[in-house]
Amino acid sequence: MQAKGSKLWASALSEAAPTPYWTDRPERPAPTEPLTTATDADLAVIGGGYSGLWTALLAKERDPDIDVVLLESGMCGHAASGRNGGFCAASLTHGLANGVERFPDEIADLERLGRRNLDEIEKSIAHYGIDCDFERTGEMEVATAAHELEWLRESHDSALALGYRTELLDRDAVRQEVHSPTYLGGWWDRDGIAMLDPARLAWGLRRACMSLGVRIYEGTPVQRISKSHSGALLLHTPHGEVRAPRVALCTSAFAGPFPKLSRHVVPVYDYALMTEPLTAEQLESIGWQRRQGLGDASYRFHYYRLTKDNRILFGGYDAIYHFGNRIAPTLESNEATFGTLARHFFQIFPQLDGVRFTHRWGGVIDTCGRFCAFFGSAYRGRLAYAAGYTGLGVGATRFGAQVMLDQLWGLDTERTRLRLVRSRPLPLPPEPLRSAGIHLTRWSLARADARQGRRNLWLKTLDYTGLGFDS
Repeated sequence: MQAKGSKLWASALSEAAPTPYWTDRPERPAPTEPLTTATDADLAVIGGGYSGLWTALLAKERDPDIDVVLLESGMCGHAASGRNGGFCAASLTHGLANGVERFPDEIADLERLGRRNLDEIEKSIAHYGIDCDFERTGEMEVATAAHELEWLRESHDSALALGYRTELLDRDAVRQEVHSPTYLGGWWDRDGIAMLDPARLAWGLRRACMSLGVRIYEGTPVQRISKSHSGALLLHTPHGEVRAPRVALCTSAFAGPFPKLSRHVVPVYDYALMTEPLTAEQLESIGWQRRQGLGDASYRFHYYRLTKDNRILFGGYDAIYHFGNRIAPTLESNEATFGTLARHFFQIFPQLDGVRFTHRWGGVIDTCGRFCAFFGSAYRGRLAYAAGYTGLGVGATRFGAQVMLDQLWGLDTERTRLRLVRSRPLPLPPEPLRSAGIHLTRWSLARADARQGRRNLWLKTLDYTGLGFDS
Protein backbone atom coordinates (compact mmCIF):
# COMPACT_ATOMS: atom_id res chain seq x y z
CA MET A 1 0.00 0.00 0.00
CA GLN A 2 2.85 2.34 0.86
CA ALA A 3 4.60 1.65 -2.47
CA LYS A 4 1.43 2.32 -4.41
CA GLY A 5 0.97 5.60 -2.59
CA SER A 6 4.56 6.63 -3.29
CA LYS A 7 4.02 6.02 -7.00
CA LEU A 8 0.86 8.10 -6.84
CA TRP A 9 2.66 11.07 -5.32
CA ALA A 10 5.63 10.78 -7.65
CA SER A 11 3.35 10.57 -10.68
CA ALA A 12 1.35 13.60 -9.57
CA LEU A 13 4.55 15.66 -9.29
CA SER A 14 6.35 14.32 -12.35
CA GLU A 15 5.45 17.17 -14.70
CA ALA A 16 5.21 20.03 -12.19
CA ALA A 17 7.17 23.06 -13.37
CA PRO A 18 9.73 24.26 -10.77
CA THR A 19 8.49 27.83 -10.78
CA PRO A 20 5.76 29.82 -9.00
CA TYR A 21 2.41 29.41 -10.71
CA TRP A 22 1.43 33.03 -10.15
CA THR A 23 4.35 34.55 -12.06
CA ASP A 24 4.45 31.90 -14.79
CA ARG A 25 2.03 33.81 -17.01
CA PRO A 26 2.31 35.97 -20.12
CA GLU A 27 0.84 39.09 -18.50
CA ARG A 28 3.94 39.53 -16.37
CA PRO A 29 5.04 43.12 -17.09
CA ALA A 30 8.35 44.04 -18.66
CA PRO A 31 10.97 45.39 -16.22
CA THR A 32 11.80 49.06 -15.99
CA GLU A 33 15.28 50.37 -16.73
CA PRO A 34 17.80 50.28 -13.87
CA LEU A 35 19.17 53.42 -12.27
CA THR A 36 22.28 54.65 -14.10
CA THR A 37 22.71 58.20 -12.77
CA ALA A 38 22.72 60.19 -9.55
CA THR A 39 19.33 61.57 -8.57
CA ASP A 40 17.50 63.22 -5.68
CA ALA A 41 14.13 62.36 -4.16
CA ASP A 42 11.96 63.39 -1.24
CA LEU A 43 11.46 59.74 -0.28
CA ALA A 44 13.45 56.70 -1.35
CA VAL A 45 11.96 53.22 -0.96
CA ILE A 46 14.24 50.17 -0.94
CA GLY A 47 12.38 47.06 -2.07
CA GLY A 48 9.57 46.48 -4.56
CA GLY A 49 7.44 43.92 -2.76
CA TYR A 50 4.12 44.73 -1.13
CA SER A 51 5.78 46.70 1.67
CA GLY A 52 7.69 48.99 -0.67
CA LEU A 53 4.86 49.36 -3.19
CA TRP A 54 2.32 50.27 -0.50
CA THR A 55 4.78 52.75 1.03
CA ALA A 56 5.36 54.50 -2.29
CA LEU A 57 1.65 54.51 -3.19
CA LEU A 58 0.46 55.79 0.19
CA ALA A 59 3.13 58.48 0.24
CA LYS A 60 1.80 59.80 -3.08
CA GLU A 61 -1.77 59.60 -1.81
CA ARG A 62 -0.81 61.63 1.26
CA ASP A 63 1.05 64.23 -0.83
CA PRO A 64 0.73 64.04 -4.62
CA ASP A 65 3.64 66.49 -5.05
CA ILE A 66 6.20 64.36 -3.22
CA ASP A 67 8.97 62.89 -5.38
CA VAL A 68 9.25 59.15 -4.64
CA VAL A 69 11.93 56.81 -5.99
CA LEU A 70 11.61 53.03 -5.53
CA LEU A 71 14.66 50.80 -6.00
CA GLU A 72 14.21 47.05 -6.52
CA SER A 73 17.05 44.57 -6.96
CA GLY A 74 15.03 42.27 -9.22
CA MET A 75 11.52 43.03 -10.45
CA CYS A 76 8.65 44.26 -8.30
CA GLY A 77 6.79 41.32 -6.80
CA HIS A 78 9.35 38.70 -7.88
CA ALA A 79 10.00 37.34 -4.37
CA ALA A 80 7.59 36.58 -1.50
CA SER A 81 5.00 39.08 -2.75
CA GLY A 82 4.56 37.25 -6.04
CA ARG A 83 4.68 33.64 -4.92
CA ASN A 84 2.71 33.40 -1.66
CA GLY A 85 -0.62 31.70 -1.05
CA GLY A 86 -2.75 34.79 -1.61
CA PHE A 87 -4.25 34.89 1.90
CA CYS A 88 -4.89 38.58 2.58
CA ALA A 89 -5.57 38.68 6.33
CA ALA A 90 -6.85 41.48 8.51
CA SER A 91 -4.71 40.29 11.40
CA LEU A 92 -1.65 42.42 12.16
CA THR A 93 -0.31 39.84 14.63
CA HIS A 94 -0.19 36.65 12.54
CA GLY A 95 -3.52 35.49 13.85
CA LEU A 96 -5.80 36.35 16.73
CA ALA A 97 -4.29 33.79 19.14
CA ASN A 98 -0.77 35.19 18.73
CA GLY A 99 -2.09 38.72 19.19
CA VAL A 100 -4.05 37.85 22.34
CA GLU A 101 -0.98 36.18 23.84
CA ARG A 102 1.51 38.95 23.04
CA PHE A 103 -0.58 42.13 23.10
CA PRO A 104 -3.60 41.40 25.32
CA ASP A 105 -4.11 45.02 26.41
CA GLU A 106 -4.38 46.38 22.87
CA ILE A 107 -5.71 43.41 20.92
CA ALA A 108 -9.10 45.10 20.41
CA ASP A 109 -7.40 48.13 18.85
CA LEU A 110 -5.08 45.96 16.76
CA GLU A 111 -7.99 43.96 15.43
CA ARG A 112 -10.02 47.10 14.69
CA LEU A 113 -7.10 48.67 12.83
CA GLY A 114 -6.42 45.42 11.00
CA ARG A 115 -10.03 45.06 9.83
CA ARG A 116 -10.01 48.68 8.69
CA ASN A 117 -6.78 48.02 6.84
CA LEU A 118 -8.34 45.07 4.99
CA ASP A 119 -11.33 47.23 4.04
CA GLU A 120 -8.97 49.88 2.69
CA ILE A 121 -7.05 47.30 0.67
CA GLU A 122 -10.32 46.26 -0.95
CA LYS A 123 -11.13 49.90 -1.71
CA SER A 124 -7.68 50.52 -3.22
CA ILE A 125 -8.00 47.44 -5.44
CA ALA A 126 -11.30 48.77 -6.75
CA HIS A 127 -10.07 52.37 -7.05
CA TYR A 128 -7.00 51.48 -9.12
CA GLY A 129 -8.75 48.77 -11.11
CA ILE A 130 -6.41 46.00 -9.95
CA ASP A 131 -7.64 42.70 -11.38
CA CYS A 132 -6.37 40.27 -8.71
CA ASP A 133 -9.43 38.03 -8.11
CA PHE A 134 -10.13 39.52 -4.67
CA GLU A 135 -12.71 37.36 -2.80
CA ARG A 136 -13.80 38.16 0.78
CA THR A 137 -14.32 34.50 1.68
CA GLY A 138 -12.86 34.31 5.17
CA GLU A 139 -10.74 31.41 6.36
CA MET A 140 -11.63 28.14 8.04
CA GLU A 141 -9.15 26.59 10.44
CA VAL A 142 -9.66 22.84 10.77
CA ALA A 143 -8.72 20.36 13.47
CA THR A 144 -7.22 17.08 12.33
CA ALA A 145 -6.40 15.86 15.86
CA ALA A 146 -8.66 15.79 18.89
CA HIS A 147 -6.53 18.09 21.05
CA GLU A 148 -6.83 20.86 18.44
CA LEU A 149 -10.58 21.19 19.00
CA GLU A 150 -10.03 23.17 22.21
CA TRP A 151 -7.69 25.53 20.37
CA LEU A 152 -10.42 26.21 17.82
CA ARG A 153 -12.92 26.89 20.59
CA GLU A 154 -10.56 29.39 22.20
CA SER A 155 -10.11 31.22 18.89
CA HIS A 156 -13.84 31.22 18.27
CA ASP A 157 -14.56 32.62 21.75
CA SER A 158 -11.94 35.37 21.30
CA ALA A 159 -13.40 36.34 17.93
CA LEU A 160 -16.93 36.26 19.31
CA ALA A 161 -15.91 38.60 22.15
CA LEU A 162 -14.68 41.09 19.55
CA GLY A 163 -18.01 40.96 17.72
CA TYR A 164 -16.87 39.05 14.65
CA ARG A 165 -18.95 36.80 12.44
CA THR A 166 -17.49 33.51 13.54
CA GLU A 167 -18.68 29.92 13.46
CA LEU A 168 -17.52 26.87 15.39
CA LEU A 169 -18.19 23.73 13.38
CA ASP A 170 -18.38 20.16 14.62
CA ARG A 171 -17.16 17.21 12.60
CA ASP A 172 -20.28 16.83 10.49
CA ALA A 173 -20.62 20.56 9.85
CA VAL A 174 -17.01 21.07 8.78
CA ARG A 175 -17.13 18.06 6.48
CA GLN A 176 -20.30 19.44 4.97
CA GLU A 177 -18.33 22.57 4.01
CA VAL A 178 -15.29 20.69 2.66
CA HIS A 179 -15.33 16.92 2.27
CA SER A 180 -12.22 15.52 3.93
CA PRO A 181 -12.07 12.41 6.11
CA THR A 182 -9.32 14.06 8.19
CA TYR A 183 -11.45 16.90 9.60
CA LEU A 184 -12.71 16.68 13.19
CA GLY A 185 -13.97 20.25 13.57
CA GLY A 186 -13.50 23.77 12.30
CA TRP A 187 -13.49 27.46 13.14
CA TRP A 188 -14.55 29.86 10.41
CA ASP A 189 -13.66 33.55 10.56
CA ARG A 190 -16.18 34.77 8.02
CA ASP A 191 -14.86 38.31 7.40
CA GLY A 192 -11.21 38.61 8.40
CA ILE A 193 -9.47 37.16 5.34
CA ALA A 194 -9.74 37.56 1.58
CA MET A 195 -8.32 35.38 -1.17
CA LEU A 196 -6.50 36.99 -4.06
CA ASP A 197 -3.94 36.50 -6.82
CA PRO A 198 -0.69 37.70 -5.21
CA ALA A 199 1.34 38.43 -8.34
CA ARG A 200 -1.46 40.39 -9.97
CA LEU A 201 -1.83 42.42 -6.78
CA ALA A 202 1.89 43.26 -6.87
CA TRP A 203 1.77 44.11 -10.56
CA GLY A 204 -1.35 46.22 -10.03
CA LEU A 205 0.24 48.17 -7.17
CA ARG A 206 3.32 48.71 -9.33
CA ARG A 207 1.17 50.09 -12.13
CA ALA A 208 -0.75 52.32 -9.69
CA CYS A 209 2.51 53.71 -8.29
CA MET A 210 3.77 54.55 -11.75
CA SER A 211 0.47 56.21 -12.66
CA LEU A 212 0.96 58.59 -9.73
CA GLY A 213 4.50 59.46 -10.75
CA VAL A 214 6.59 57.12 -8.59
CA ARG A 215 9.94 56.52 -10.30
CA ILE A 216 10.66 52.78 -10.21
CA TYR A 217 14.10 51.41 -11.04
CA GLU A 218 14.22 47.62 -11.24
CA GLY A 219 17.39 45.59 -11.50
CA THR A 220 18.89 48.09 -9.05
CA PRO A 221 20.14 46.63 -5.77
CA VAL A 222 21.12 49.04 -3.02
CA GLN A 223 24.60 47.99 -1.94
CA ARG A 224 25.34 50.55 0.73
CA ILE A 225 23.82 53.45 2.67
CA SER A 226 25.83 56.48 3.75
CA LYS A 227 25.18 60.02 4.96
CA SER A 228 25.67 63.02 2.71
CA HIS A 229 27.11 66.36 3.81
CA SER A 230 23.58 67.78 3.96
CA GLY A 231 22.45 65.06 6.37
CA ALA A 232 20.39 63.25 3.75
CA LEU A 233 21.02 59.58 3.08
CA LEU A 234 22.85 58.32 0.01
CA LEU A 235 21.77 54.99 -1.45
CA HIS A 236 24.59 53.50 -3.50
CA THR A 237 23.71 51.15 -6.37
CA PRO A 238 25.97 49.53 -9.01
CA HIS A 239 25.53 52.34 -11.54
CA GLY A 240 23.95 55.27 -9.71
CA GLU A 241 22.89 56.71 -6.40
CA VAL A 242 19.87 58.33 -4.78
CA ARG A 243 20.04 61.13 -2.24
CA ALA A 244 16.95 61.46 -0.05
CA PRO A 245 16.14 62.92 3.38
CA ARG A 246 13.81 59.99 4.12
CA VAL A 247 14.25 56.30 3.35
CA ALA A 248 11.87 53.36 3.85
CA LEU A 249 13.62 50.00 4.04
CA CYS A 250 11.26 47.28 2.77
CA THR A 251 13.50 44.29 2.10
CA SER A 252 11.63 41.48 3.91
CA ALA A 253 13.99 38.58 4.62
CA PHE A 254 16.85 40.27 2.77
CA ALA A 255 18.94 42.44 5.10
CA GLY A 256 20.54 44.09 2.08
CA PRO A 257 22.32 47.33 2.97
CA PHE A 258 21.15 47.25 6.60
CA PRO A 259 22.66 44.14 8.24
CA LYS A 260 21.34 45.22 11.65
CA LEU A 261 18.04 43.58 10.67
CA SER A 262 19.69 40.16 10.72
CA ARG A 263 19.71 40.26 14.51
CA HIS A 264 15.93 39.95 14.54
CA VAL A 265 14.90 38.48 11.17
CA VAL A 266 15.01 34.76 10.46
CA PRO A 267 14.77 33.86 6.75
CA VAL A 268 12.95 30.54 6.34
CA TYR A 269 11.92 28.71 3.20
CA ASP A 270 8.26 27.88 2.58
CA TYR A 271 7.09 25.55 -0.20
CA ALA A 272 3.89 25.10 -2.20
CA LEU A 273 2.23 23.03 -4.91
CA MET A 274 -0.45 23.97 -7.44
CA THR A 275 -2.79 21.45 -9.03
CA GLU A 276 -4.22 21.44 -12.49
CA PRO A 277 -7.77 22.90 -12.71
CA LEU A 278 -10.28 20.52 -11.16
CA THR A 279 -13.06 19.12 -13.28
CA ALA A 280 -16.66 19.72 -12.26
CA GLU A 281 -16.85 16.16 -10.92
CA GLN A 282 -13.64 16.55 -8.90
CA LEU A 283 -14.82 19.85 -7.47
CA GLU A 284 -18.15 18.32 -6.50
CA SER A 285 -16.34 15.48 -4.72
CA ILE A 286 -14.71 17.89 -2.27
CA GLY A 287 -17.54 20.41 -1.86
CA TRP A 288 -15.80 23.67 -0.95
CA GLN A 289 -18.58 25.70 -2.54
CA ARG A 290 -17.92 28.81 -0.45
CA ARG A 291 -14.25 28.94 -1.42
CA GLN A 292 -12.91 29.97 1.99
CA GLY A 293 -9.22 29.70 2.68
CA LEU A 294 -8.24 26.63 4.68
CA GLY A 295 -5.53 25.92 7.22
CA ASP A 296 -5.08 23.22 9.80
CA ALA A 297 -4.51 23.91 13.49
CA SER A 298 -1.31 21.87 13.86
CA TYR A 299 1.95 23.51 14.88
CA ARG A 300 3.39 22.42 11.53
CA PHE A 301 0.40 23.60 9.57
CA HIS A 302 -0.75 23.49 5.97
CA TYR A 303 -2.57 26.28 4.14
CA TYR A 304 -4.61 25.75 0.99
CA ARG A 305 -7.13 27.53 -1.20
CA LEU A 306 -8.95 27.49 -4.53
CA THR A 307 -7.90 29.76 -7.39
CA LYS A 308 -10.32 31.45 -9.76
CA ASP A 309 -10.00 28.57 -12.25
CA ASN A 310 -10.47 25.95 -9.48
CA ARG A 311 -6.91 24.84 -8.97
CA ILE A 312 -5.84 24.03 -5.41
CA LEU A 313 -2.76 25.70 -3.98
CA PHE A 314 -1.35 23.58 -1.17
CA GLY A 315 1.59 24.74 0.94
CA GLY A 316 3.19 25.04 4.35
CA TYR A 317 4.19 22.36 6.88
CA ASP A 318 7.95 22.67 6.43
CA ALA A 319 9.61 25.98 7.32
CA ILE A 320 13.29 25.41 6.66
CA TYR A 321 16.15 27.53 7.96
CA HIS A 322 19.68 27.35 6.58
CA PHE A 323 22.81 28.02 8.60
CA GLY A 324 23.99 31.62 8.67
CA ASN A 325 20.71 33.10 7.43
CA ARG A 326 21.60 31.68 4.02
CA ILE A 327 19.45 32.75 1.09
CA ALA A 328 20.10 31.33 -2.38
CA PRO A 329 18.07 30.47 -5.52
CA THR A 330 19.11 26.82 -5.21
CA LEU A 331 17.18 26.58 -1.94
CA GLU A 332 13.87 27.36 -3.67
CA SER A 333 13.54 23.71 -4.72
CA ASN A 334 13.24 20.91 -2.16
CA GLU A 335 12.13 17.59 -3.58
CA ALA A 336 11.70 15.98 -0.15
CA THR A 337 9.30 18.72 0.95
CA PHE A 338 7.41 18.61 -2.34
CA GLY A 339 6.94 14.87 -1.83
CA THR A 340 5.73 15.42 1.74
CA LEU A 341 3.23 18.03 0.59
CA ALA A 342 1.92 15.77 -2.18
CA ARG A 343 1.50 12.89 0.27
CA HIS A 344 -0.38 15.08 2.73
CA PHE A 345 -2.56 16.50 -0.05
CA PHE A 346 -3.88 13.06 -1.01
CA GLN A 347 -4.39 12.13 2.65
CA ILE A 348 -6.66 15.17 3.01
CA PHE A 349 -8.40 14.63 -0.35
CA PRO A 350 -8.17 10.92 -1.25
CA GLN A 351 -11.08 11.43 -3.66
CA LEU A 352 -8.73 13.48 -5.87
CA ASP A 353 -6.61 10.45 -6.78
CA GLY A 354 -5.33 11.16 -10.30
CA VAL A 355 -5.05 14.92 -9.97
CA ARG A 356 -1.68 16.22 -11.10
CA PHE A 357 0.38 19.17 -9.96
CA THR A 358 1.41 21.70 -12.60
CA HIS A 359 3.78 23.81 -10.47
CA ARG A 360 6.01 23.35 -7.43
CA TRP A 361 8.05 26.13 -5.88
CA GLY A 362 9.54 27.58 -2.74
CA GLY A 363 10.87 30.85 -1.47
CA VAL A 364 12.15 32.69 1.54
CA ILE A 365 9.94 34.59 3.99
CA ASP A 366 10.87 36.74 6.97
CA THR A 367 9.92 35.63 10.44
CA CYS A 368 11.06 36.76 13.89
CA GLY A 369 10.85 35.80 17.53
CA ARG A 370 7.37 37.17 18.10
CA PHE A 371 5.93 35.78 14.85
CA CYS A 372 4.58 39.12 13.58
CA ALA A 373 5.94 42.35 12.15
CA PHE A 374 8.21 44.70 14.06
CA PHE A 375 9.24 48.28 13.28
CA GLY A 376 12.20 50.56 13.86
CA SER A 377 14.28 53.46 12.65
CA ALA A 378 17.93 54.40 12.17
CA TYR A 379 20.08 57.33 11.08
CA ARG A 380 18.31 59.60 13.60
CA GLY A 381 14.90 58.83 12.17
CA ARG A 382 15.80 59.34 8.51
CA LEU A 383 15.36 55.63 7.80
CA ALA A 384 12.36 53.54 8.88
CA TYR A 385 11.90 49.82 8.46
CA ALA A 386 9.33 47.06 8.93
CA ALA A 387 10.06 43.34 8.81
CA GLY A 388 9.12 39.95 10.26
CA TYR A 389 5.67 39.54 8.70
CA THR A 390 5.98 35.72 8.81
CA GLY A 391 3.92 34.93 5.75
CA LEU A 392 0.99 37.22 6.54
CA GLY A 393 2.38 40.28 4.81
CA VAL A 394 -0.17 40.38 2.00
CA GLY A 395 -2.41 42.52 4.19
CA ALA A 396 -0.23 43.67 7.08
CA THR A 397 2.38 45.32 4.85
CA ARG A 398 -0.07 48.10 4.02
CA PHE A 399 -0.41 48.85 7.73
CA GLY A 400 3.37 48.67 8.05
CA ALA A 401 3.73 51.18 5.23
CA GLN A 402 1.52 53.61 7.12
CA VAL A 403 3.64 53.14 10.24
CA MET A 404 6.88 53.84 8.36
CA LEU A 405 5.45 57.00 6.78
CA ASP A 406 4.20 58.20 10.17
CA GLN A 407 7.66 57.62 11.64
CA LEU A 408 9.56 59.28 8.80
CA TRP A 409 7.44 62.42 9.07
CA GLY A 410 7.54 62.42 12.87
CA LEU A 411 3.78 62.02 13.28
CA ASP A 412 2.18 61.03 16.58
CA THR A 413 -0.65 58.71 15.52
CA GLU A 414 -2.70 55.89 16.95
CA ARG A 415 -0.46 53.55 15.01
CA THR A 416 2.83 54.86 16.38
CA ARG A 417 1.55 54.72 19.97
CA LEU A 418 0.88 50.97 19.79
CA ARG A 419 3.12 48.67 21.80
CA LEU A 420 3.20 46.50 18.66
CA VAL A 421 5.03 49.38 16.97
CA ARG A 422 7.11 50.63 19.90
CA SER A 423 8.47 47.22 20.96
CA ARG A 424 10.67 44.76 19.13
CA PRO A 425 11.26 41.02 19.47
CA LEU A 426 14.33 39.79 21.28
CA PRO A 427 17.36 39.42 19.00
CA LEU A 428 18.31 35.87 18.13
CA PRO A 429 21.76 34.58 19.10
CA PRO A 430 24.59 34.35 16.56
CA GLU A 431 25.60 31.12 14.86
CA PRO A 432 25.96 28.30 15.68
CA LEU A 433 23.49 28.86 18.53
CA ARG A 434 20.90 30.36 16.18
CA SER A 435 20.80 27.34 13.89
CA ALA A 436 20.84 24.87 16.78
CA GLY A 437 17.97 26.65 18.52
CA ILE A 438 15.84 26.85 15.38
CA HIS A 439 16.32 23.17 14.52
CA LEU A 440 15.60 22.14 18.12
CA THR A 441 12.41 24.21 17.94
CA ARG A 442 11.29 22.51 14.72
CA TRP A 443 11.94 19.08 16.24
CA SER A 444 10.03 20.05 19.38
CA LEU A 445 7.04 21.29 17.39
CA ALA A 446 6.89 18.01 15.47
CA ARG A 447 6.92 16.14 18.79
CA ALA A 448 4.19 18.40 20.16
CA ASP A 449 1.97 17.58 17.18
CA ALA A 450 2.58 13.88 17.81
CA ARG A 451 1.96 14.18 21.58
CA GLN A 452 -1.52 15.78 21.63
CA GLY A 453 -0.11 19.30 21.57
CA ARG A 454 2.01 18.93 24.71
CA ARG A 455 4.91 21.38 24.59
CA ASN A 456 8.23 20.17 25.96
CA LEU A 457 10.57 22.09 28.25
CA TRP A 458 12.33 23.78 25.34
CA LEU A 459 9.07 25.18 23.91
CA LYS A 460 7.91 26.25 27.36
CA THR A 461 11.18 28.09 27.85
CA LEU A 462 10.71 29.89 24.51
CA ASP A 463 7.17 30.83 25.56
CA TYR A 464 8.46 32.23 28.85
CA THR A 465 11.11 34.36 27.14
CA GLY A 466 8.75 35.59 24.40
CA LEU A 467 10.46 33.62 21.64
CA GLY A 468 7.64 31.21 20.83
CA PHE A 469 7.68 29.88 17.25
CA ASP A 470 5.15 28.02 15.20
CA SER A 471 6.10 26.06 12.06
